[in-house]
Amino acid sequence: MQIQRIIQNVLINDIKENQKVIILYGPRQTGKTTLSNEIIRQCGFKTLMINADQYHYVDILSSADRGQLKALTEGYTMLFVDEAQRVPNIELNLKILHDERPGLKILVTGSSSFDLAKKVTEPLSGVKKTYTLLPVAQQILLAHYNKFELSGKLNEYLIYGSYPAVVTTVSHAGKQELLEDIGNSYLFKEVIEMTNIKYPNKARDLLRLLAFQIGSQVSVLEMSKALKLNFETVESYIRIFEKTFIIFRLKGFSRNLSKEIVKRDKIYFWDTGIRNFLISNFLGMAFRNDHKQLWENFIIAERLKFLSNNRILANPYFWRTYTGSALDYVEEREGKLMGFEINPGKKKPKAPKTWVDTYDASYHLINKENYLDFIT
Repeated sequence: MQIQRIIQNVLINDIKENQKVIILYGPRQTGKTTLSNEIIRQCGFKTLMINADQYHYVDILSSADRGQLKALTEGYTMLFVDEAQRVPNIELNLKILHDERPGLKILVTGSSSFDLAKKVTEPLSGVKKTYTLLPVAQQILLAHYNKFELSGKLNEYLIYGSYPAVVTTVSHAGKQELLEDIGNSYLFKEVIEMTNIKYPNKARDLLRLLAFQIGSQVSVLEMSKALKLNFETVESYIRIFEKTFIIFRLKGFSRNLSKEIVKRDKIYFWDTGIRNFLISNFLGMAFRNDHKQLWENFIIAERLKFLSNNRILANPYFWRTYTGSALDYVEEREGKLMGFEINPGKKKPKAPKTWVDTYDASYHLINKENYLDFIT
């Protein structure tokens, strides 16, 4: 199965039509290099392709030497730098190239945001355009399966997630082996080494704690006590995991009503397979006690992928009151407020009375019968 990403044509058009530096972010193994190679092929420009492991090139790309940078790219119409977060001061040097060679097309990938990797972040302000490539969205898989077939694979996606290599691997044992490799090589090795995390074992323990708490409001203070780390360190590790596209968080929605809970965020994983790897549980759905949590994580992550892939601007939240009224997901978009209950088995929608009484907003139930309409 060859998976074509939704943003491919958008990226091709951007590279051809404007002069901005194009940055493609996303975790390792999500297909950034494969997508970039296809874009380069379709654009047809003479391209200098550099991997950040090629130290000779890296020395020049981090030199801030205008003469060397111009000489490096002379005769090329396009520059591609893969895993550019490894190059010191990469944004400064890309800005120099942008200024010195205004006709040069520049495409770079990064498995973390450059500021996280302690690179200069200000120089490209106003001259860059960023995209994010996340694990494969259900919307993309509709090109290969109809909705009936895709819904028949739901449990597989809940357990093993949707990294491209995992999606295209047939056997469950093969999927599990791939997830263990991605987890051990990317999460525990590259992320921790690249970001100079001081307490790598504590960072691993924190990720596992977060994996057990998907769908719940997370207390950073309680986690800091459990890990015997200070509050600031735990918060900084969570930010690192966000910027390396392992997790994302939702904040509580409120219009400053005293009865609404907003102090603690909810944290989810971009890929449920990685979440299950962290807790060492690849059991089938019939043998699990976290079905509701996995379902909620999956649906919200897929909704955010849908919004990102289609360049739709929206503010995502959850909503909860001290009296127990709650909505799993709230979306604020184009002046409209929409609330969603995410429950796989519930058949009849019933909006929380407090929600209806307080807000001029819609309410929707997302279950197994209609979830594909919501995320595709």
